[in-house]
Amino acid sequence: MPLDDALSPDPVDMAIGARIRLRRKSLGLTQGALAGRIGVTFQQVQKYERGANRVSGSTLVAVAHALDTTVGWLVGEESPGDGEAEALLQSLATPGALELLEAYAGIDRSGARQALIALAREMGARGV
Repeated sequence: MPLDDALSPDPVDMAIGARIRLRRKSLGLTQGALAGRIGVTFQQVQKYERGANRVSGSTLVAVAHALDTTVGWLVGEESPGDGEAEALLQSLATPGALELLEAYAGIDRSGARQALIALAREMGARGV
């Protein structure tokens, strides 16, 4: 394994972390609130959500209980299973994506929403 791969978070750990973050955010919980429910620091929750630290089996069960979901959902076994749904989930797990979507949903004018989409696409195309 190349050294760079050893330093990168495992894709499975990142996917689990993304699901934890998505579920936590959908419930309106802070990282600190989740941390308190599972007995770790909010910094540890940050590391779990980024995939920087692996979630142990016992902690995964505690997280599932705290987020009122199943371990199966957190590990991706209880999903629609299609690639499109998984890609959408990964996109929503990107830091700031849910906040951006919530702000977007609050824009009343169709033209303003379209302008925001055009801006985001342009920035993405330029790698900004």
